Formats: sequence, structure tokens, C-alpha cells
Amino acid sequence: MNELWSCSERVARALAAREPVVALETTLVTHGLPHPEGIAAALALEEEVRESGATPATIGVLRGAIRIGLTGDELDELAAAPGVCKTNLSNLAAVVASGGAGSTTVAATMFAAHANGIRVFATGGIGGVHRGAGESGDVSADLTALARLPVAVVCAGAKAILDLPRTLEMLETLGVPVLGLETDEFPAFYRRSSGLPVDRRVDSIAELAASVSAHFRLGLGTGVVVANPVPAADEMRSELYDRALGTALADLQREGVRGRAVTPFLLARLSTLTGGESVRTNLALLRHNARVAGRLARGLAARSG
Repeated sequence: MNELWSCSERVARALAAREPVVALETTLVTHGLPHPEGIAAALALEEEVRESGATPATIGVLRGAIRIGLTGDELDELAAAPGVCKTNLSNLAAVVASGGAGSTTVAATMFAAHANGIRVFATGGIGGVHRGAGESGDVSADLTALARLPVAVVCAGAKAILDLPRTLEMLETLGVPVLGLETDEFPAFYRRSSGLPVDRRVDSIAELAASVSAHFRLGLGTGVVVANPVPAADEMRSELYDRALGTALADLQREGVRGRAVTPFLLARLSTLTGGESVRTNLALLRHNARVAGRLARGLAARSG
């Protein structure tokens, strides 16, 4: 560790003892939900990880350092920071050097997790190839991170606003396996299935841990996508999902939103168009992913122990 990093005592102890640890990102706190709902959600995810037998390590940037295992006070500080920046692989160093505050995206969280020996990360959905990327070139840095950082990312598939077929094609090209937990099909975030196949189905945490462990031990060098569908009871109704997504995408085109503003814009529109149903589903899948990630981290720790 150096002055650019700060690891909490509880996370440092767990890592030193080779106990299971799960990384958690912070864009949910600063950009995903309104204050103070974002903090409440982050704390709930940490509790899900603990109840699954692992140590949560929520990651963010504060006062010139990447912090691994934010405290409650630090989460409050991050949420209250004016103009807090979403950090990815391209701007993380600049935010750290500025001494400002930053929340970590999937890509930045994967980087911080891998740099500190954390092998499992729970999030909502990964980024990927955006619709119309053939013209705009808009492809998430999450795919770059998955291509070069060996971390298992537990998610409910990719964000529904993306071009899912092209996202899966890109993951295959990059050599990133997509393992479906109790599913043959890639989840579509708010919906349990996109109709697209995963690389391999696994039906238990033990089977999942064995596959992820083998991937790491082979030294393939890429991450692993653990596709974990939202629980059936929390899945958004298909007619509501289709109608809201179509309207939100049309609004996006009409207003000319581009780049990093695309995802926050669409998520906000979906929340409005679904009467908050998208937020409820989002929170449910986040908690489910945190539980599975904790169990996966335990399974990996047992195999390496």
C-alpha cells in the first residue's frame, strides 16, 4: 500500500487471513439513487455480504486515496461531496491526484479489487456495447476491465439499455466467460432472460466456485461474468418493461444525450416511466447479487484454503 491507497482495518485483516471478501461499488450511492436512499442501499448490500459469511469492501475515492472498505462516515462524506465524479479507468488517476471525491464504476471497482487481492465483486449490471455503437463507438470500459482483470463479477447480466447480443459477442471475443447461475440464458437486468445463451450453466455455488477457481488458476487473465437473474418475484412485468424502455430510448435520441450521461439519464427515465418499479427491481437484484457474491467468495476461500 502507498499514499494512493487506504484499506480499512477490517478488510485488511480479512485479506491477510485469506478470508472471503466481496468488493462493492459506489456509483449507486452518488448517481444511482437519490440521497439518502443510496447510502441505505449500500449499507443493506454490506449486510447481505456479511450474512453470507464474507467481509464487504465498499470502494470509493476520498481525499486523494482509493479507499477499500469505506466506513459509514466515509460513505456519508462521499454522498455529500459536491460534484462527485464517476470514476472509470480513464479518469481514476486524475480524480485521485486532484484530492477530490469519486464513486467507482464497475471498471474502477474491478481495478481496485484486483489490486488489493479481492477476487469477487457484486454489482447490479455490467456495462457493454451501447445501442448504435457502430456509429457512436460507445462501448463501456467495463468490457476493457473484464478483458484484463481476473475478478468474478456477480451481476444480473448487462444493463437492459444496452445492445445485449453485441455485448455478449464482445465478451466472447475478449475471452471473458459468462457463467449462468441456475440459468441457460443471459439475464436482461430487470428481466430474468434476454433469450441469449450463456457460455455455461452452473447449478450450485460449489459448481460456480469450481469453475471460477479453475479460470483463475489457469491464468487466463480475464474476469468472469456470473450471470445471476433477478429473483422471479421481483422481475419487472414484460409489458411495463418493454413500454418504458422504448419510451426512454426515444427520449434519449430526441434529447441528444451522449457519453457518460447516457446511463444516468435512462435509469432516471425508467424510474419515472415505471412509477418506481425499476428502482424496486434494481434494489432486489442488487441484494440478490450481494448474497450470491458472499457465498461465492466463501467457496473460493475454501478451495484455496
